[in-house]
Amino acid sequence: MDTAMIFPGQGSQFVGMGKDLADEFSLAREMFLEANDILGFNLSKVCFEGDAETLTETRNAQPAILLISSILSAIMKEEEGIEPKMVAGHSLGEYSALVSAGVFDWRDALKIVRRRGELMFEAGLKQPGTMGAILGLSQEEVEEICREASGEEIVVIANINSPGQIVVSGHIGAVKKAMGFATEKGARKVVQLNVSGAFHSPLVASAQNELTSYIREFPMNDSPVGIICNADAKIIHKKEEIIDALSRQLTSPVRWLESMRVLIDNWNGSVLEVGPGRVLAGLMKRIDRAVPVQTVGTVEELMKVIAPEIEMG
Repeated sequence: MDTAMIFPGQGSQFVGMGKDLADEFSLAREMFLEANDILGFNLSKVCFEGDAETLTETRNAQPAILLISSILSAIMKEEEGIEPKMVAGHSLGEYSALVSAGVFDWRDALKIVRRRGELMFEAGLKQPGTMGAILGLSQEEVEEICREASGEEIVVIANINSPGQIVVSGHIGAVKKAMGFATEKGARKVVQLNVSGAFHSPLVASAQNELTSYIREFPMNDSPVGIICNADAKIIHKKEEIIDALSRQLTSPVRWLESMRVLIDNWNGSVLEVGPGRVLAGLMKRIDRAVPVQTVGTVEELMKVIAPEIEMG
């Protein structure tokens, strides 16, 4: 099965995720137990039982989502030899994509994203900020709003997710001001996001150097498949390119709309969203309805890929 794989980021987590995988597959159980040992706390319990607030904390959500995506990738490879021919991941999901492409061992990636989450949380304490979603305005309109709302405080575009869905990030006052301006300019909807910092903005720059140094401590491979990176939506393969992309990603906008257009232009096979939730499949419908994305986040969805002849109830 020739397929491209895309991997979700923070916001896709939910209490109970992965439990069906652990109940059904010994490989999933083994990976959960190993992850608990690596991290020094019971990540399985956080995923399976919650509470939601603990799971949503960036330092927990990041390893949890990466682990679920890595388990799903590992099962598809073990059961049917399914490996991606091209990958992309939304923010945190870029690390899951790199695991599936063979750049990182999943155990090392787990340590990296746990540290990434801690550094982002600490950056949020040093430079308090927030994020907000603006729906129904163009990128150019939102860029102008960010300029108008910035002064002593700043607000910048953090995610360009799909036409008319843009996330901004920055100081709390500037983000609120930008959301007010967006409403005045006719935005369909504005939503302040429940996050612990101004991710993908200069406010988290204090985490950048330490994260990059930490990444360099782990063994890495060049990627045999194309990786569409968040920071500039280019296809990369080389180890040094990947380290640079991961470093820039922390303070740069996630160019998801552009990344998916690059995927569409360079790939005409199936596309799987590998991980909890269906966020990326929903975004693809807004980007290009002609490109179907099959979600693989539960046992039922997984079986449709690895054993389509078996009816699940």
